Amino acid sequence: MTNYYDLLGITRTASEHDIRERFRALARQAHPDRYPEGPGRAEAERQFQLMTEAVNVLTNETRRKAHDFDLDNKGSGTGTHDPQAVAKAYLAKGVKAYKEGDFPEAVMLFDMSVQHWNKDAKALHYLAMSCLKVPEKVRKGVDAIEAALKIDPMNGACHRDAAKLYMMVGLAAKAERHLDEALKWMPDDAETRRLMAEIRPGKESSGRLGILFGRKG
Repeated sequence: MTNYYDLLGITRTASEHDIRERFRALARQAHPDRYPEGPGRAEAERQFQLMTEAVNVLTNETRRKAHDFDLDNKGSGTGTHDPQAVAKAYLAKGVKAYKEGDFPEAVMLFDMSVQHWNKDAKALHYLAMSCLKVPEKVRKGVDAIEAALKIDPMNGACHRDAAKLYMMVGLAAKAERHLDEALKWMPDDAETRRLMAEIRPGKESSGRLGILFGRKG
């Protein structure tokens, strides 16, 4: 991976002001317009695009944290890093943030985990659960829980949390369908039964009797 600090020739403690000043200085020296048409200009354009990406990442708090995390976990090798291993590292950090109640940080970390490896239902589920705690991220949570269920469709807890997310965005019918699915896999889950009672009073009790007597609710 490219070290954006090295690319710009700055330290990892550089302030946003320092980063922007350094970029302006480099841009004056290496702007593609200073080169005639040809291979030299094409290379200058490539480098300029890379520098622009570097300044955009390093002046964005969330993206800078993610870049720093990647640098810290890439190891000493010069080859490409294992995206699955990086995803697990983000996942562990996210779980810690979630348990500490830092839900916005948890959303960011779980999101980075999923961006590196999007086949882990557990990471997607954690992302959805943390989004439940950050109202402006609920739509992201819906996408995450649906992706998790595509990987692990028999996970009752995932269906239950999908229902919570759909309830938050006002889609009661979808929430009810997920609660029905949750009860298939977790018929004794008190929280699922409580949520069903909120959506449709009487639904939970009839569903429970159906399970007990071998009938569909």
